[in-house]
Amino acid sequence: MTQAPALDTTAGRPWPLGVTVDASGANVAVYAPKARAVYFCWFPEGDDAEEHRLALPYVQDGIWHAHFGGIGAGTRYGLRADGEYKPEAGLRFNVNKLLIDPYARSLDRPVRYHELMDGALRPAATDPVDDGDSDLAPQPDPEDSAPVVPKGIITAEPSGPDPASNRPHHELADLVIYESHLKGLTATHPGVPAEIRGAYAGMGHPAIIDHLQSLGVNAVEFLPVQAFIDDEHIVEQGLTNYWGYQPVAWFAPEPRYAQNDAVAEFRQLVHTLHEAGIEVILDVVYNHSGEGGEHGPTLNLRGLDNAGYYRLAEDPRHYINDAGTGNTLAVYSPMTLRMVLDSLRYWAQAFGVDGFRFDLATSVARSPQGFEPEGTFLQSIAQDPVLSELKLIAEPWDLGPGGYQLGNFPAPFAQWNDRFRDGIRQVWRGEILGAANFGSLLLGSADFFDHSGRSATSGINFISAHDGFTLRDAVTYSQKHNEANGEENRDGHDENYSDNFGVEGPTDEPGILQGRSLRVRGLLATLLLAQGVPMLLAGDEFGNSQQGNNNAYAQDNELGWIDWSSQDHVLTGFVRDLIELRRRFPHLRQRGFLHGQQRADGHRDVRWFCPDGSSPDAEHWQDPEFRSLALQLRGAAGEPRGEALAGSVLVIFNFGDECEFTLPDPDDGAFWCLELDSAEPEVSAHNVAGSYLMQGHSVALLSS
Repeated sequence: MTQAPALDTTAGRPWPLGVTVDASGANVAVYAPKARAVYFCWFPEGDDAEEHRLALPYVQDGIWHAHFGGIGAGTRYGLRADGEYKPEAGLRFNVNKLLIDPYARSLDRPVRYHELMDGALRPAATDPVDDGDSDLAPQPDPEDSAPVVPKGIITAEPSGPDPASNRPHHELADLVIYESHLKGLTATHPGVPAEIRGAYAGMGHPAIIDHLQSLGVNAVEFLPVQAFIDDEHIVEQGLTNYWGYQPVAWFAPEPRYAQNDAVAEFRQLVHTLHEAGIEVILDVVYNHSGEGGEHGPTLNLRGLDNAGYYRLAEDPRHYINDAGTGNTLAVYSPMTLRMVLDSLRYWAQAFGVDGFRFDLATSVARSPQGFEPEGTFLQSIAQDPVLSELKLIAEPWDLGPGGYQLGNFPAPFAQWNDRFRDGIRQVWRGEILGAANFGSLLLGSADFFDHSGRSATSGINFISAHDGFTLRDAVTYSQKHNEANGEENRDGHDENYSDNFGVEGPTDEPGILQGRSLRVRGLLATLLLAQGVPMLLAGDEFGNSQQGNNNAYAQDNELGWIDWSSQDHVLTGFVRDLIELRRRFPHLRQRGFLHGQQRADGHRDVRWFCPDGSSPDAEHWQDPEFRSLALQLRGAAGEPRGEALAGSVLVIFNFGDECEFTLPDPDDGAFWCLELDSAEPEVSAHNVAGSYLMQGHSVALLSS
């Protein structure tokens, strides 16, 4: 540390939190209510050794603040907080540790764990167990962490095209979501220049935009892009944090995807996607931080207000771990909630983000008493004039008690529907239709979502996601193969409801290849022809594989990246046709639930058929031999947009062998037109009458 140059220091103000520049300098405001002192530490460009430490002399309601003249945009900085190191009381101050401002808008480099970041001296393996006795309790680490901690960069008001000005404003019912890792999608794409592959600019390249537009997807859901850490476990394995679910700076775009200015480049990316009619949804992590458990690094929240930002156990030395990562944020705490809401609004307003998918949302919605559908966080979102108008998606579970809450998140939250993934895979693998709840899954999972005035768009359907097998791997492997993760294949889900068709892994056997291709097309057709909002995993549209790894969280390499070198172009065309059919026929994306009720025109909104034209009864649904059925869809009864829909569509599912399917009579003056058959993906549309021969293990769509 060097002597700080004399700066004009005034009180400034305790808001907004973080560092805000103006014409004469910068206002600094940091929440650390139990600290004895807080310091603003700035570093000259390119020099981490020359630290200028300035005390924040003013404090109001736990917020330390000051205005420093002469500090401007581009300045690199960190924070330090001095106070008691007393884990048994929930206090973990260590002034030797440079802290990343939780409100930093930009970081000068990625965050990667280093032992100097540890806030406490680690006990040796031979040391006695800490039982709370002060002589055995951990002691603060005296080493300075500044050389290894990334610095925040003070930012000015953003310039350039405003990505909040050209939002596509799609309705939720009309979305086809494309879940993608921002780097992984472009890292090997031959049409993207090498220098921008894996970067924000690469994602916005015309080659990627053209692919998304040609598919017909109108929303991308990015895995986390808020600045995150390569945590200790990953560093020890010689790997990097690929997925990004270890956040440390909730306002800063991840610097590893930037060429120069992460803020400007991500803003440009969102604007570019908006211009192409594509919305941007961010996967955000507010359930935990990258600081981990009690032996984790001290990077910001732990060193500012450990007991306020985190949920501590009855013994305050330990953390409640509902997220399974070592800690859980106390989002019900007023200042933690403020940070979360400030962060969300910042991404929505500064970057024009159209929505958020909340990782382990049950944790975010917990109070000390458990999950609360009417609790602080969910109510705050619902009444917020900015956030309540965005697409909001909950991952409705965590690892804590009572953690599975599918269907229990209130409006305006939609929810990831993992029951759809599991049930649809089970049916295609041979499960009894009724046991897998197939009928309900096709019609929007009303058993979970049809309450409290909710819409049939409340469920986000998917058959694969970043976590688990890719679709190609789900028909190629019966067992996970996560050896590359360095955990002896213990990590990742053991039950994937997958099927290798008799050979584990790749094969040249024509019969097996044909069966796998039929299954993939059948699964995709089921996803895109079902009620609810579909989400497609990037790469599934052309058969991307991760070689059986179902937990590629640390595989920032060819294993985790999308492989563009061996695309199944027939499959891509089939997915394109499915999405176009979903766009053409609003019967496939309705707001109202379909319960077989009578419409104003006398027709029922949904009817089920057996191959002989009869209606299935309860025994059919529980019969293991009942493998073929159809449903005729009309607009939802009693719902204005549904009642206004003319005509119908017929979706036929054949999970068994070839069979002749008797078609119901079309409407007066109408005829049945075959729009798509997954067994013959390149056959053109044509009229059919009377009956239709369904190939084995296929799906067909007809319109009247």
